[in-house]
Amino acid sequence: MKDKNELVLIVDDEPDMCWALEHMLKRNGFLSKRALNGQEAIRLMESNRFRVAFLDAKLPDIEGLELARRLRDIDPGIHIVMISGYFYRDDNDIQGAMSEGLIKGFIGKPFDHDEILKAIKL
Repeated sequence: MKDKNELVLIVDDEPDMCWALEHMLKRNGFLSKRALNGQEAIRLMESNRFRVAFLDAKLPDIEGLELARRLRDIDPGIHIVMISGYFYRDDNDIQGAMSEGLIKGFIGKPFDHDEILKAIKL
């Protein structure tokens, strides 16, 4: 991310995970908004411009990769990073999504703060 004033979208159904990401990003000078489900993320995308979105792979109302497709429909330029404790980086679905450019990166849970900062700067 070139400009720290650009918004980051955090989508995870675990409020504690959102809180941890928000505070880590804030400490590093990034602004963020959170959504606890896919519908909330779509609403936020329709009214804000995000540079990066960190998406949980498993949400209560939609699968993360399907949400990634919907967010791309709204803003084809958004940089999407999947965060998951369910999938692994070498999972076929994740590899396919990365190959087709749907997602730019993948981070497994639990994650290291440096992984998040590295992903946001891609």
